[in-house]
Amino acid sequence: MTITLWGRPSSARTQKVLLALAELGLDFDLVLASATMGAAGHVAKGNQAFGVVDTPAYRAMNPNGTVPTIDDGGYVLWESNAIVQYLAMTYDPAGFYGGDARVFASASRWMMWENNELIPPMHTYVKHTIRLPEEQRDPASVDAAREALIAAWRIVDHQLSRTTHIAADAWTMGDIPMTIRVHRWALLQADTPDFPNIARYYDRVRARPSFAAIADPQMHLAG
Repeated sequence: MTITLWGRPSSARTQKVLLALAELGLDFDLVLASATMGAAGHVAKGNQAFGVVDTPAYRAMNPNGTVPTIDDGGYVLWESNAIVQYLAMTYDPAGFYGGDARVFASASRWMMWENNELIPPMHTYVKHTIRLPEEQRDPASVDAAREALIAAWRIVDHQLSRTTHIAADAWTMGDIPMTIRVHRWALLQADTPDFPNIARYYDRVRARPSFAAIADPQMHLAG
């Protein structure tokens, strides 16, 4: 049975699910859905959003009106990290966390950390460098977001001096959000210090066949 995924390719949260599905080799149908982005770009520039998320049918599945949401044979789930964890436990526990509760917990920790420490400043950075009209961009917000991200990248770089991947030496589901964030940051070409361990990690995760699912720069730089 094919999984249905509601989301948009330019959403990093949707990309988490796309990358997980690619790792698993699962077939899925993508339904474009968003309150903020459409085929031509961000609504802040007068573009039409994909929509769907404000319909009664969608809100019945996801009361938040956000993306992503999946339907797997009648089982509906929203919240990107929960979706990745569900797919991992359902379809490949060994590959996604070695079938080990402690590795699962370590990977989950980094997924939550990415959600709290990387998403907010990176969202601000992209918003004020790409998505908002130029007259609405705030250089001070860009600077503050860059500094917050540099502080977070120092933590990531230190961890990657201790383990080959973010949660362990082997690849885990914790590497799904981190792969997306490292790739997006590289594409943004922001002025940051060198992080040699992150650079090595980036080369490693880009070599995975599944990386093709989120490689396209326009998925990350869409305005």
